[in-house]
Amino acid sequence: MIVPVFNPGPTFDDLVGSFDRQTLSAAEFEVLLCDDGSDESTQERLAAVAQDRPNVRVLNLPHSGWPGTPRNEGIAAAAGEYIFFVDQDDYLFDAVLEKICDYADLHSSDVIVGKEVGIGRTLPRQIFRRDVPHAVLGKDPLLELLTPHKMFRTAFLREHEIRFPDGRVRLEDHLFVMRAYFLARTISIFASEPCYAWVKHPGSASAARIEPETYFPHLEAVLDLVEAHTEPGRLRDKLLRHWLRGKILKRLSGRQMARYPAAYRDRLLDVVRPLVAARFGSGVDDGLTFPNRIRVALLRADRRAELLRLAEFEAGLECEAVVTSASWTRGGGLALAVDVRITSGGADAFVAEESVPGSGRVAWVPAVDLGDLPRTLFEENRDVRRDHIDLFAGSESGGAQRRLLSRKPKKSGPVRVAVDPLRVFEPTDSSRHARLSVKIRRGGWTFEVPLTADPALLAGAGASPLLAGRTTILAVTDGGAVDLVREWPGGALKDFVGRAVRRIRALRKK
Repeated sequence: MIVPVFNPGPTFDDLVGSFDRQTLSAAEFEVLLCDDGSDESTQERLAAVAQDRPNVRVLNLPHSGWPGTPRNEGIAAAAGEYIFFVDQDDYLFDAVLEKICDYADLHSSDVIVGKEVGIGRTLPRQIFRRDVPHAVLGKDPLLELLTPHKMFRTAFLREHEIRFPDGRVRLEDHLFVMRAYFLARTISIFASEPCYAWVKHPGSASAARIEPETYFPHLEAVLDLVEAHTEPGRLRDKLLRHWLRGKILKRLSGRQMARYPAAYRDRLLDVVRPLVAARFGSGVDDGLTFPNRIRVALLRADRRAELLRLAEFEAGLECEAVVTSASWTRGGGLALAVDVRITSGGADAFVAEESVPGSGRVAWVPAVDLGDLPRTLFEENRDVRRDHIDLFAGSESGGAQRRLLSRKPKKSGPVRVAVDPLRVFEPTDSSRHARLSVKIRRGGWTFEVPLTADPALLAGAGASPLLAGRTTILAVTDGGAVDLVREWPGGALKDFVGRAVRRIRALRKK
């Protein structure tokens, strides 16, 4: 395990504690604390950690100011069969090293993407939906998470001389991981167990506003790497689209774009417009979602006023998911009808019209003036096929969410869903509350909102069996959010923040 270290804070103790909770013996794994020129007190702290743990070594290095060089020194010094890159502010889940090593041995993996869990941050969900022993770049969602928090076969890294760039290089993790992806014989996704806790802390480098003139040359280095390992065509377009969408168009959308100072916004556009013209062709554009197809067309035409207008429109979008009917089925399920509405300024945010009169093709036109763009650009037919609504149950602590179901909504009318309470409250789960929320994808926009309801509407819900001898209650908080509450007999009903909830109906075993 390789950990670049520079004057860590108190959370470093969480990482050290996670080393001690592994099931591998100290003789079976080593930890290299690659100290990037920390102060004297940190050096003493690291020495104390190593003194009590025979499998921990400290590499005292000159200060480089970026994690690439310490990681490279760790690769050179590592004695184990695998290398797992860990950052000083994060931690490992219990017993994970043994499990992920066994998985890598089983599949002869060169790269193993263990399940990351965001602490204080939202991470992509698609990549960790299931285990994928032999993942394929361009087919499986490997690009969703290009952090270095992965495990690599040591001999593989050394054979291909895969290293991080030295010095202060942005997107150094993308350069490293993508080179490994292109050269690996086997890439595996281990999603069945949480492996790595990626903790968000204020003041991290990724949280700072970029300097366009210095950031985007580093992005071009990633694009160069992709082009060097692919031929022109669908795979290259699909890979390049990831960086166009995530590193350029995302910065030109919604609140982020609308909040830029005017001078900074012009600097950003001055840099990215020629970059997009030079590096991304029409094949890349074609696979973009509906809003990004509009955005990139405005960017290519250098229509800055309309780009800002679109961003301000997006920033003002509101979505609500309201229960219009609810009942308990004979089998104990909860049947809901959910009405989803997207608005801007209280009115419907989009107007449906034909893109070409008489064609039958639907254009979904935002209720904002974007000039004389062709209506065919607003055709939403392809995006409608990707629309979905996911229902989630949140834990009592507000942490991990469990997806209960996914549905494709109709073009009009409520979405009908059925919830199995046994999937909300597992037999070993001590949680009393499950806050229901929905994630809605509509025409390329994505919204995550609480499920809400009128308490009077839910008061008519019918009966459902007990779960593990307890009472299941459908409740609505004062703010209208919908909870499923599992109550011990005589127990008090509280929502996530300790406020009393209104009891709608106790569902008792007959």
